[in-house]
Amino acid sequence: MLNRRELLKGVMLAGGYCMLPLGRYGWALAAPEAASRHLIVVMMRGAVDGLSIVTPYSERYYYQARPDIALAAPGQTNGLLYLDGNFGMHPALASLQPLWQNRTLAFVHASGSPAETRSHFEAQDIMETAMLNSAVASQGWVNGVAQLLPPSASPTRVMCFGNKMPKACQGHFDIPVIPTGIKGNGGKAIENPQLAASLGQLYGGDKELGSLYQEGTSARESVMNDLNNEMTKSANGAPQADAFVGECEKVGNMIQRDPGIQLAFLDVGGWDTHVQQGNAKGQLSNKLEKLGQGLAALAESLGPQYQNTTILVMSEFGRTVAQNGNGGTDHGHGNVAWVMGGDVRGGKVYGRWPGLNPDQLWERRDL
Repeated sequence: MLNRRELLKGVMLAGGYCMLPLGRYGWALAAPEAASRHLIVVMMRGAVDGLSIVTPYSERYYYQARPDIALAAPGQTNGLLYLDGNFGMHPALASLQPLWQNRTLAFVHASGSPAETRSHFEAQDIMETAMLNSAVASQGWVNGVAQLLPPSASPTRVMCFGNKMPKACQGHFDIPVIPTGIKGNGGKAIENPQLAASLGQLYGGDKELGSLYQEGTSARESVMNDLNNEMTKSANGAPQADAFVGECEKVGNMIQRDPGIQLAFLDVGGWDTHVQQGNAKGQLSNKLEKLGQGLAALAESLGPQYQNTTILVMSEFGRTVAQNGNGGTDHGHGNVAWVMGGDVRGGKVYGRWPGLNPDQLWERRDL
């Protein structure tokens, strides 16, 4: 049977768009206290084709394996953006080229989990728990990091942006979830006025639970007002061109206003390109363009806080080196990770490059 504290917490979690903790980390509104460092994690769900993000154009077998979807070398029509003598970046990511040039963007190629699975869900669980046997994991690694962070006065020191709580954020630390595309409710803490009045009467006479209730509703109202103000400002009278761009601007501006936020997690899906993947133009290119614009907007909206921020972009696994019969790629193994931020030693592709000849591939098919 639920006790009153658990019931109150459950009602607040279900009361609207935003989940806020009311447990042992009960929130109290306080002046933002700057965190020395910020980490933003972006999870690309669906296994993005890393060989199209950072392409080894110097490898002859790359063009043999992908006769229809290969990207042209730098300098050619619709060609790759030059990174170095071996690698080029997808032309759809042109918005990130200034970050590469100022050396705050780096890539780590041929990287990822050592797990052999080709299951999206199993691979995502492994990446989110940092355990090969993810079934026995009691928490996600983001939640584990949150428990070790230095104390912060900010009630929003760790935040998750998405439509459900990802496994990476599950655990003992209470992390609020801000759903993607949130429209808000005018800053009201609870959408139902009758429910709000009933809860106020129910807990108003209880010193401990009444205090928890007030803390939760005040914190939620503050976050909702921030989101409403941010959406109005960023829209500037026009609809958002892409949801991810809007979410990135929201995250960056929230951290700039409240530098006590230490850790944020974002999801972006749709990277499972089995059919008609395309090359410089097409399905994958369109999505990468939006992703790049979002990451560039994130860096810009962080303002001075970008110098104190590290942004990690990852996916559960890569895709096959060879294209399939449908003009796409299938589930693979090694991939490319992205790292951005003021302290990143960027302008470089890191990692031990194994090569793309068949005898250099994982199971003769994957990076």
